[in-house]
Amino acid sequence: MPMREADAVWEGTLREGQGSMRLGTGAFEGRYSFGSRFEDASGTNPEELIAAAHAGCFSMALASGLTKAGFEPDKVQTHAVVQIDQQDGGFAIDRIRLISRADVPGIDPGTFERIANDAKDSCPVSKALATVPIELEAAVRS
Repeated sequence: MPMREADAVWEGTLREGQGSMRLGTGAFEGRYSFGSRFEDASGTNPEELIAAAHAGCFSMALASGLTKAGFEPDKVQTHAVVQIDQQDGGFAIDRIRLISRADVPGIDPGTFERIANDAKDSCPVSKALATVPIELEAAVRS
């Protein structure tokens, strides 16, 4: 299996410094700072990248689960929200919320909900983040 890589550089102090993150493939490179991570300044942050990774992973896991169950999804769209809060003198990711909508002809809501919950539990990014509560809100548009 392939290994995935990324690089980050930080220059300066925590509050006044700044950095950049770059995916190993070069598909994304972005600047980040204390302000873009803990306030509303422009730029990206590690939590935003985790959200993107989780949304992408869950969407693929759900499509896989639906296909294995005999349903052919037309579209799976997922929005992920990663919450970081100050705890015990530091910061921690304390919640992730996945909001997913899927176009799946012929599936009933109960079957869809079961497959969606299985996808949440089996997605490799969910497994990597197992110590963080992950909430799922999934709906099908059939």
